[in-house]
Amino acid sequence: MKILRVVAVFTALAQGTLAFVTPRPAFRTTFLLAEEDSFADAALTIAGAAASLRGQTIVVKYGGNAMTSAELKTMFCQDVAALQNLGIRVIVVHGGGPQINQMLEKVGVESRFEGGMRVSSPEVVDVAEMVLCGAVNKEISSKICAAGGRAIGVSGRDDRILQCVKEINKDGYDLGNVGRVEVVNTATLSQLLDCGICPVVSPIGTGLPGDETAYNVNADVAAGRIAGEIKAARVLFLTDIAGVLNKDKELFPKLSIAEIKDLIADETITGGMIPKVSFATSAVELGVQGAFITDGRVPHALLKEVLGGGADGMGSGTGGTVVTL
Repeated sequence: MKILRVVAVFTALAQGTLAFVTPRPAFRTTFLLAEEDSFADAALTIAGAAASLRGQTIVVKYGGNAMTSAELKTMFCQDVAALQNLGIRVIVVHGGGPQINQMLEKVGVESRFEGGMRVSSPEVVDVAEMVLCGAVNKEISSKICAAGGRAIGVSGRDDRILQCVKEINKDGYDLGNVGRVEVVNTATLSQLLDCGICPVVSPIGTGLPGDETAYNVNADVAAGRIAGEIKAARVLFLTDIAGVLNKDKELFPKLSIAEIKDLIADETITGGMIPKVSFATSAVELGVQGAFITDGRVPHALLKEVLGGGADGMGSGTGGTVVTL
């Protein structure tokens, strides 16, 4: 919790409300003085990170345990608010697979998977849109606001933020109304960011002009594409894994695109990790400075990875893997 308390001090100083975060003399004695060296180290690290990222945009794909655990959900929203208060612009793109599954079962709509991907019939997309753009989206934006940030929930269909065509599966499966993002309306997202608001985007897209089909979009793909199109400084994919591991199960804190290709070729990276690193490398190739595959099970994972690396902004070194050119 130390990093969050240091951020609170920085935020209070910036807003002229330091008394709010130091209501008792004991706080100064036990934290600022008794832990003077560690406080100073943390403050210098955060100051460097905040200075390098102030005014820039980061995109976060929010899902997994970080989204289903009530405690981690609260911490995530606190992290978004804290970053906003440090002058960093944040876009959140969220998933919601478990919630969609629950509602499909409740309303009796059948769903199946082909090649590891959900087949999105119009009925399935209707339910997905109801869940993602309704309860899930609004809960996230509301919690960010409750934590002291500013957020507005939007759908990818709103103002045609995510314009899609039907995804053609390379293995020949017909996945129904699964969308491949062709165009991102960055103007709308930028206008919200310019107003100090975090757009919370649900990954339901619309068709290109003349096509009003609702498309179900993979949230990781949507986050990476938005990050690339808006030229974000960072994109973070919160997952239920520690990051990219070597064959001895040790974490790679940082990888280049070339190194990832070699690790796939020698089968160090296999299975479900391949699409995750693919989303990250695609974002970097689109111009994002760094893509983070971050362990969302870690409390305050977002705050730690964005601020924990100091001025170079390349992560804490322990909370996941950073992908760069």
